[in-house]
Amino acid sequence: MGAAVELDAGGRKVRLSSPDKVYFPQAGFTKLDLAQYYLTVGDGILRALRDRPTTLQRYPEGLDGESFYQKRAPKNLPDWIPTGRVAFPSGRTADEICPTEVAAVIWAAQYGTFTFHPWPVRRDDTDHPDELRIDLDPQPGTDYHDAVRAAHELKQVLADFGGLHGWPKTSGGRGLHVFVPVEPRWTFTEVRRAAIACGRELERRMPDGVTTAWWKEERGERIFVDFNQTARDRTIASAYSVRPRPGAPVSAPLRWDELDDAVPEDFDLATMPARYTELGDVHADMDDHRFRLDALLELADRDEHDRGLGDMPYPPEYPKMPGEPKRVQPSRARHDDEEAHGT
Repeated sequence: MGAAVELDAGGRKVRLSSPDKVYFPQAGFTKLDLAQYYLTVGDGILRALRDRPTTLQRYPEGLDGESFYQKRAPKNLPDWIPTGRVAFPSGRTADEICPTEVAAVIWAAQYGTFTFHPWPVRRDDTDHPDELRIDLDPQPGTDYHDAVRAAHELKQVLADFGGLHGWPKTSGGRGLHVFVPVEPRWTFTEVRRAAIACGRELERRMPDGVTTAWWKEERGERIFVDFNQTARDRTIASAYSVRPRPGAPVSAPLRWDELDDAVPEDFDLATMPARYTELGDVHADMDDHRFRLDALLELADRDEHDRGLGDMPYPPEYPKMPGEPKRVQPSRARHDDEEAHGT
């Protein structure tokens, strides 16, 4: 596999064993290619990860091997990589790595980390998110271009409710993510409530193109606003993360004026370095802003009181939440109701 090499990551030496190990067989990308990619976009991915508890999506033997999500910091974690303690819905806790320098990203790449999944919190306050993350997820029959149309309308929804501004990026697949930096004063439950209100407003404006229906049988050929990506313990791949797919696509930060012309296939481990060298991190100013969620939470109140729209179902592994509707898909609920009434 080749002799080990040492990479200089921000003045810290990181050892890379078996640098020639092929991680992406179809494209031929190696462990060294992955590490050098993360060095090139280092300032950008560190901006996305800095001080955030981060789950590592690891493929130690490459894309075709077994994979797993590493939430707890491993025993061999260097003492220069700090951790942050997060609490899961089950009540259990874990100490996750919190990168503070590019070397932490390269260290993770050494152990087969393709994708970094940061929590929307910082390690000094893990109960109050500082990002509202909107996931625009194309459903069967829709594609990235449908997500782009939804994103443009979402931009206006955000502006209309509190003058919010979002930063868009590709998911690395067919979808789009829009991140809004917010003041870390609201709980996960409140941020999720704001995301639901935002999604419902977008749905009202684009009823044929967008849905917030949790149950797949009700979504149709529309873009799903996945509000549960804002629930505690749910994370979204960071900007610049390499995704575990043939060709090594990456989650690419974009400017709003690029959405119509860019396509996810434009951005991968081979092409992103040139873009980054030319443009730098196009989301570099995200941390210069902190928005408030008052207007979206007021919209959530109006949805509840004026429209009778309450909470939405949580993911199945979550404990039952106050005010949450039944976690039964509509067709099953109708079937059970018909049986109960003998029809």
